Amino acid sequence: MTCTYEIVTDPRVFGGLGAEWGRLYRGCATATPFQSHAWLHSWWLSYGRPGRLRLVLARDGRDLVGAAPLMRVPRPVPALVPLGGAVSDYGDVLVDDARGPRAVAALTAGLAAAARSALIDLREVRPGGAAERVYDGWRGPRGRVDDSLCLELPAVPLAELTARLPSAKSRQRVRAKLRRLDTLGVKSRVVLPEETDAALHRLLELHRAQWAGRGVTGEHLRPRFREHLVRAVGPMVRSGDAVVTEFRLDDEVVAVDVTLLSRRLAGGYLYGAHPRLRECRADVAVMLLDACAGHLRPGEHGTLSLLRGDEPYKHHWRPEPVVNRRLLLARRRTAPLLAAALGDDAARRRGKELRRRWRERHGGGGS
Repeated sequence: MTCTYEIVTDPRVFGGLGAEWGRLYRGCATATPFQSHAWLHSWWLSYGRPGRLRLVLARDGRDLVGAAPLMRVPRPVPALVPLGGAVSDYGDVLVDDARGPRAVAALTAGLAAAARSALIDLREVRPGGAAERVYDGWRGPRGRVDDSLCLELPAVPLAELTARLPSAKSRQRVRAKLRRLDTLGVKSRVVLPEETDAALHRLLELHRAQWAGRGVTGEHLRPRFREHLVRAVGPMVRSGDAVVTEFRLDDEVVAVDVTLLSRRLAGGYLYGAHPRLRECRADVAVMLLDACAGHLRPGEHGTLSLLRGDEPYKHHWRPEPVVNRRLLLARRRTAPLLAAALGDDAARRRGKELRRRWRERHGGGGS
């Protein structure tokens, strides 16, 4: 039996898809937490624009077997882009593994119908993601380029991560940092579902204090992000797709962390830490990684992702660099849009490389 597709533009319909979206999400092994209904629908409520929603759904009878959560944007070229935007580390579509080829075929046909005069621009697809199956079956013009770098570790306890370190000195340093946390009396506990909203508000307050006077992602300080995070993570905690951990020192909450979980991947998404921890010489990175690794379920999560970013502290753990993909799909009539997007990407990369060389030549950019 052939699967069918539909294109949903009504946000109220999107809001009502939670239960069947959840079944599809759990039936797609490559899904990341950023494809959960709670995350995407909350993001739409905070960031979506009226008239721009484009959900491409594939069905086998009444069963939802594929979904591409997209939004139409007019610039820099007319395009359908994933919901989740810059606050999501991975973008992808969902495909029911049990109905794979038929679901992919229906989803691909639906995307071609939805695209019309727009380019399909799938950003931040993790290698092996379901969107790659759509890309492989696409019959029109297409292009694939690198997107953001993520760093990944095996999903094992901190003791095993420490054992992977290259030298006895580095392993001893980690153990000393753990002892320091014990000596200070830092205690962690998983926040109960009914406490989640209050804990997230504390997290964002601590995050603001932690970055005061230093460079910070401005979006994390905006009310719309606060509303999105609180609205999304509460249901994700209840469904087992997120864990919120708070850390106390002398009975004061000094840090709060959000770890996101899916079938094959887990990762610490955002945290807030009181400056007091730095003053006490507590290593916050070790503290958070220890807690995150403690949330892993044996036999389920294969990857502990450090998510996007190439910060030096992440490299202390010898992670594997994994580059997300940007998948561009066009119809014959929109092939010029594809060429424009690929040309813009190439120009940006050349500019970035020239800036890197200039900084190296001039001693890191100092005057």
